[in-house]
Amino acid sequence: MAKRIVGSTPKKDGFRMPGEFEPQSRIYMIWPKRPDNWRDNAYPAQRAYAKVAQAVSEFTPVTMLADFDQFEKAKDMLSDKIKVVEMSSDDAWCRDCGPSFLVNDKGELRACDWEFNAWGGYVDGLYSPWDADDAIAEKICDLEGADSYRTKGFVLEGGSIHVDGEGTVLTTKMCLMSDGRNPHMEQGEIEDMLCEYLNCEKVLWLEDGIDPDETNGHVDDVACFVRPGEVACIYTEDEKSPFYEVAQANYKALCNMSDAKGRRLKVHKVCVPRENVLLTGADTIVKVSGSAPRHDGDLCIASYLNFLITNDGVVVPQYGDENDELAIEQIKGIFPDKKVVGVKTIEVVYGGGNIHCITQQVPKI
Repeated sequence: MAKRIVGSTPKKDGFRMPGEFEPQSRIYMIWPKRPDNWRDNAYPAQRAYAKVAQAVSEFTPVTMLADFDQFEKAKDMLSDKIKVVEMSSDDAWCRDCGPSFLVNDKGELRACDWEFNAWGGYVDGLYSPWDADDAIAEKICDLEGADSYRTKGFVLEGGSIHVDGEGTVLTTKMCLMSDGRNPHMEQGEIEDMLCEYLNCEKVLWLEDGIDPDETNGHVDDVACFVRPGEVACIYTEDEKSPFYEVAQANYKALCNMSDAKGRRLKVHKVCVPRENVLLTGADTIVKVSGSAPRHDGDLCIASYLNFLITNDGVVVPQYGDENDELAIEQIKGIFPDKKVVGVKTIEVVYGGGNIHCITQQVPKI
């Protein structure tokens, strides 16, 4: 049984969070079910999750976590390649409620178990209660036999950070400085926590993300490390795009940043969809007190950057948009040694996230 580590930190113990481009042993996902978040009792989202899981399993083993009453349905809808484990949850965002795994030079595995409060708690969170989701990280650590560091009193989601594995972490002020996360902490104190628990030396702050309402601007929609010294960033010159101002500002900011080793960042551009993705079928989403409502015409945060890098592959969102093929070609150019696979994920976007949001990697040791 994995244990909680008390009185120390990953940096003190010589553990670091690897970059997503480093080798992985497994990907975890959580089966969607909430009728107050997903259209048509979550069935279309479940089909989309199954397609993502299948695409990921081409490169890395996948474990799907499913509630007791969803277990058989998940097994029926998923490929035999996907391992299904019964585990209770509140929703289906493993990136954000799952553990951030750590490694050391001895080949040992540990994890950060961040406090999770549904993206803002009672300030601007998306649902209540969230205690089952907050317990997910510890349970996954038990499955992996990985001891963990619980950050009680410090709220963070995995989608709000990206690391290069060599001392640099990338995030946004819009998220980590939001009132629903850690309002008792100054920016410098948050930096200290990130550096101590991810074993980093430098925090690169972008001002904003493109998702102020759902996640308060998670970085994984706008920028990520693709290898040490290099980042990908959403980019558009279309002033009518709702993402134009943030994309331009973040691209310019990243071009003027250097990492913990003093390297000036090389910045790769990734396009945004030509057409806005707007929610339809909101009348099939159950309205429940305590859950954020959804309405037809809501702007969905459709970013090609919300991809998963996993071993020899990159799994990329697709929307049936004119720019789908361009995004694939751009990402192939960034990862010439990997197979780039597109999966249509509109149903996942309707629920507030995408491929990176619904997956969580375990480093290979």
